[in-house]
Amino acid sequence: MCVIFFYVNSNPQVNGYKLILASNRDEFYARDTKEVAKWQNVENCYGGIDMEPGREGGTWLAISGQDGIFKIAALLNLTGEPKPRNAVVFNHNILLHNQHTQEQQESSKSPTTQTINGYKPPSQSTEQIDPHPLTCPQSSLQHNNNSLLGRGMLVSDYVSNYTEGFDHVNYNRSLLADCSKYSAFNFVSIEIGPSTRPALVTLCSNVPASLVEYKENTCYGFGNSLPSAPFEKVRYGRNRFQKIVEKFQKEQQPSQNELIDQLMELLKCKEKFWPDAELMRRAPNWGEHLSALNVCVPGHGYGSRTHTVILVDAHNKMHFIEETMKTQDPEGEWSRHHIETQYLF
Repeated sequence: MCVIFFYVNSNPQVNGYKLILASNRDEFYARDTKEVAKWQNVENCYGGIDMEPGREGGTWLAISGQDGIFKIAALLNLTGEPKPRNAVVFNHNILLHNQHTQEQQESSKSPTTQTINGYKPPSQSTEQIDPHPLTCPQSSLQHNNNSLLGRGMLVSDYVSNYTEGFDHVNYNRSLLADCSKYSAFNFVSIEIGPSTRPALVTLCSNVPASLVEYKENTCYGFGNSLPSAPFEKVRYGRNRFQKIVEKFQKEQQPSQNELIDQLMELLKCKEKFWPDAELMRRAPNWGEHLSALNVCVPGHGYGSRTHTVILVDAHNKMHFIEETMKTQDPEGEWSRHHIETQYLF
C-alpha cells in the first residue's frame, strides 16, 4: 500500500513551485532498503533503492533532471488484484520492459553487474535473478506461475534515461504494450519541461490495461485502487492536500518550511477512514488497518515506513525530504534527510 499527492505547474509564479509532492511508502518493515541519495551512475537523479533479494536496484519513487526537463515517477500496487490475464513470466532474469530481442541477445554476450543507480549485486548463479536493468542475459518466456517482472525497475528506467525511447509518451506506450509482464500496478509519471509547454502527467495501469493523461495545475491523489474508485483516505488526503497548496499560493510571503511541515503532518495522519467499500472489497482482512494515510498493521510488521516530500521551485531548485524508520518499530527512531539541489538548466 502506498499513496501519493502532487501538484504540477510548468510555469509557476516567481515564488511558486513546479512540483509539490507528498507520498507515503507502505511496506514490510523488514524489507531491505537504501535511504534517499543521489544515484551513483545517473546524473542528477535521486531516490531510495529497494534491496529486496531479486528486486535490487528498483525504487518506488524518484526524480531526475536533465536538459531542461524534470522526470518524476512513482509506483503503486493495485491491492487485491490477481495476476494480469495471459501474464508473461520471465524466468531467471529481469529485463527492461521495452528492450528488443536483438538488444537482449547482444547484452547476453557481455553482461555487467552494476545497476543504473549504483547498486552492485553480489555474485550469483544463473538460477538467480540478475537485477541489472540495462544489460541482462536473454531470458526464457513462460506462461506459468513463477514471479513476474520486478515493478520497481519501471521507475528507475524512466527517470534515469533521457533518450527518445524513454521520453514520457514513448515510455508509457511501451509499458502499456508490455504491462501483462508485471503484477498489478499504477505507474505515475510526470515530465516537466519548459514554461511554454504544459507538464505531462500520466497514470498507467495494467488491471485493466489503460493510460490516463491528466492536466497540470491541478491537485491529484492516487493510491492502491483505480482512480475511478479511490479509497476514502485518498479522497480525504487529496482534498486536504489541495487546501494546503491553495493556502500556500495565496500567502504573500509563503514559508517553505511551513509547507513541508503541513505536508508531513498530512502523511502522518492516523485517522481511519472506515468503513470503505472499495478497500473492503480489495483487502477484506486488513482493510480497516489500511484505511489510514499513515498505515500500521499491528503484529504483522507492516505500515507506512517512509514519508516523502519533494518540491521543485520556479528556479529549478529541488528539495527532497524523506523521513524513514531506522528500526522495525514505528514508534522507534526515525531518520530525516533533506537533499537540496540546484538544477542548472
